[in-house]
Amino acid sequence: MTTKPRIVVIGAGAFGGWTALHLLRRGARVILVDAWGPGNARASSGGETRIIRASYGPDRIYVQLVARALQLWRENEQHWQRKLYHRIGCLRMVGSDDPYENATVPILREAGVAFETLPHAELVRRFPQINFEGVMWAVLESDAGYLKARRACEAVLEGFQAEGGEFRALRADPGRIASGRMAGIRLSDGTALEADQYVFACGPWLGELFPDVIGDRIKPTRQEVFLFGTPAGDARFTDDGLPAFIDRSGPQFYGIPGNQWRGLKLADDDRGPVFDPTAGDRMPTNEGIEAARRYLEFRFPGMKGAPLVEARVCQYENSRDGHFIVDRHPDAPAVWLVGGGSGHGFKHGPAVGEMVAGLVLDDKSPDPFFSLARHGIKLG
Repeated sequence: MTTKPRIVVIGAGAFGGWTALHLLRRGARVILVDAWGPGNARASSGGETRIIRASYGPDRIYVQLVARALQLWRENEQHWQRKLYHRIGCLRMVGSDDPYENATVPILREAGVAFETLPHAELVRRFPQINFEGVMWAVLESDAGYLKARRACEAVLEGFQAEGGEFRALRADPGRIASGRMAGIRLSDGTALEADQYVFACGPWLGELFPDVIGDRIKPTRQEVFLFGTPAGDARFTDDGLPAFIDRSGPQFYGIPGNQWRGLKLADDDRGPVFDPTAGDRMPTNEGIEAARRYLEFRFPGMKGAPLVEARVCQYENSRDGHFIVDRHPDAPAVWLVGGGSGHGFKHGPAVGEMVAGLVLDDKSPDPFFSLARHGIKLG
């Protein structure tokens, strides 16, 4: 009998957790390691909710990933009997006849995504609670919506353990790399782990762990998120009356209504300042609150004077070009580096995990779109 490969996955967020689960389901022996646990407050996969949508301009590969991810979200939600996906739709507002935005329409159609394009007049008729000043048209995806972020990370870990996977809540550091291999990993309890393959899906810490290969090719940025209380008894600004939205018409804000009665979530998608995910201050700024309130009261006049009921600071950990990095370490082919996922990676988690598991177990090369070569790094 062929011995089952032994694989260690470092990072239990959206990419690492799903990768560990897919590896396990394909027959590997898997140990999942995370310093603070899945969906913790420092993680890029933490917080309550994330949008799931397929509109990605001309980037067909992401549309295909979302289509597959949505299928896997539904299957696993049913398997675990846990509600993680809320189908409320997503409205992507466009301010001009932008070639990037126009490119998404035929790609969505080709991928079989359920959507419609709405001109300004139809938007005003259908969503009277929104001020569409500056919006020329929009894409409304009916199967889009939001995912429970932290709860989904917990569900993946619980599913992984129930199916025989091992989890350790410890910090992991890569061992010395020489002669084409890595000398295992060192854990914060003083022990070490050796495996046939390693997957580092460490979010904003990936550059710190691999300064020469990743370094500032993935840069954590400070992002503020706000939840505003809706008027009592008014369903217009809950997920019963409003889809999730992404506004590309001017200020780059996105939002999720409802959030299981938590209020209207609002965040600026523009990249914030560089941030330390371990020790950075996570108190929101007055400037961030004021900017969010200005946008809220402009785009949703019925929310004027709404109280700020919650606020948090998370981080993005985008790569330089905004695309994921999925590739082997250039000097150690049994070490895989997976990152650059936020702010848009969470929704893709099940499909990325499935893809990475296939690359690792089938000894395949990654798609050039996600390779380190895009960032000037070549395999040794």
